[in-house]
Amino acid sequence: MAIRRRIREYSNTPLSHQMVSEALAEYSRPNAKISELVRSGFLIALRRGLYVPGPEADLPIPHLFVVANHLRGPSYISLDTALAHWGLIPERVQEISSITIMSTHQYDTPIGRFSYRHLDSPYYSFGIERIELAPNQVAMVASREKAICDKIITTAGINLRSRSQVLDFLTDDLRIDETDLASLNTGLITSWLPDAPKRSSIEMLVNTISSL
Repeated sequence: MAIRRRIREYSNTPLSHQMVSEALAEYSRPNAKISELVRSGFLIALRRGLYVPGPEADLPIPHLFVVANHLRGPSYISLDTALAHWGLIPERVQEISSITIMSTHQYDTPIGRFSYRHLDSPYYSFGIERIELAPNQVAMVASREKAICDKIITTAGINLRSRSQVLDFLTDDLRIDETDLASLNTGLITSWLPDAPKRSSIEMLVNTISSL
């Protein structure tokens, strides 16, 4: 199928409306054809103007982290999703959680739920790593240090005032191992402090890690 072959060329990332339109250039009404492909299950619409191959296309969809980066950007994978990715928490995470400089938002799509929490720059831009998840599939993911800081900052009611509070939250609530905490780079976290929300909580995090 000619359409399938053309779509396959773009399938390492979610498909923008422009990409699909280019693949359907021979059609006089590409928008109508796109709507038909969505109805038939050949394409899945994630939001207006963004698609991934559907079951009828018989093509792999991009890694969900790559989808998340494109669904609402700029953004990066963080919070429980990044903590699970780095092996810091034992739970398998169903929802793909990200941080964005855009407004807080959530998308419930046929391929999963994607949530986005807003944080301001310049703090937003710290501690982001470029991770290759599969050939030609790269996503922006919070480092271990940034994911923990983001979790503290975005969790309502968390204000860490003592080392015991830090350990209760990280080792009891999140079930992060103390050995993993001790291996974190406190110098990096310290460099973010001037611009970090909940600065006193992040300072206490650094003090606690340094004492392990």
